[in-house]
Amino acid sequence: MRDLTITGGQVLLDGDGLQPVAIGLRDGRIAVLDGAGAGRRFDASGLWVLPGIVDLHGDAHERQLQPRPGVDFPAAMALADTEAQLLANGITTACLGVTLSWEPGLRGIGTWRALRAALAAHRGACDLRLHLRWEAFNLDALDEALDAIRAGAVGLLAFNDHTPAIVARLDDPATAAKYTDRAGVAPAEFAAIARRAAARGAEVAPAQARLAEAARTAGVPIASHDDATLADRDRFRALGARIAEFPMAEAVAHAARAAGDVVVMGSPNVVRGRSHLGWASAQVMAEAGVCSVLTSDYYYPAMARAALTLAQRAVLSAEAAWGLISAAPAAALGLDDRGRIAPGLRADLVALTPPGADGPSRVVASITAGRIAFLDIDGFSRLT
Repeated sequence: MRDLTITGGQVLLDGDGLQPVAIGLRDGRIAVLDGAGAGRRFDASGLWVLPGIVDLHGDAHERQLQPRPGVDFPAAMALADTEAQLLANGITTACLGVTLSWEPGLRGIGTWRALRAALAAHRGACDLRLHLRWEAFNLDALDEALDAIRAGAVGLLAFNDHTPAIVARLDDPATAAKYTDRAGVAPAEFAAIARRAAARGAEVAPAQARLAEAARTAGVPIASHDDATLADRDRFRALGARIAEFPMAEAVAHAARAAGDVVVMGSPNVVRGRSHLGWASAQVMAEAGVCSVLTSDYYYPAMARAALTLAQRAVLSAEAAWGLISAAPAAALGLDDRGRIAPGLRADLVALTPPGADGPSRVVASITAGRIAFLDIDGFSRLT
């Protein structure tokens, strides 16, 4: 039994906004709202109780795998540290973006295999899922990617194509060093590998079609990454990719939403007030209803902060703003059992201090499937 009653907090109810109700959790589910509960009690007085955050796209785990260029750590160790960071930031479901590229090293086949094995063996509290970021020219790994999809190991498939940009920068020593350092090979060797991969352009579209077919058959949601043009978005939509990750132009994002696609942007963009690449403002796009999902992208603490920032601006309601990091990504991933607070749903919750109450909002407790998975020092005194 994993019974818990949460009392005293302002609870973000599905469709009703923040309400002063108690929540009873039983066997990993939300059992009752504003009724008698059993088991241990958590006093959420002065806190907001919100749905657990669902991170559809994040690659911050790469810093745990390789905290410095060429300095690698075991995948299981990296996952344990990643999970601790996720839970401390209220993230209860996370798709780890694992790039399967022709590159050696951090984004190569060896890292892919190690992370796939570590995720399969993972028994932690956070629901960790494999986000296969397929690098378009990695034809040699096609069968391995198809096997992972068919085996049920992939929670999200995304089509990447960084190869042309990498090849174009090979003659720039400073930029090329970024790639060679993470790959762990000499510049000349990396350049040769990159050019061999880039020469196989005729095989890219058929490989993408096979991956998309496998994903559709397996019921795996499909995304495209960094769509530069309307034609790019149309082509990937035809393959079944109804998620547009980080469209590079506002016109592409607007067209995607008009077609009913999910438009994903990064929470760091909102927190910093701008894109680090000079692209569209996620804040403006979210408030305009164009951006429908916010993700951690590369920085886990930004997710809660971004949603609360949007809510404080009062253009979006608290429910709509928080929904960008909970209900909307859960729906995009086909996870209809989470992302909202309602009876019968999975009990994934986060309790945090309201924005402006005492400095920046902070996570006091994270609950996954009805179990307390993270408590800060304040949270310990609230649990009886």
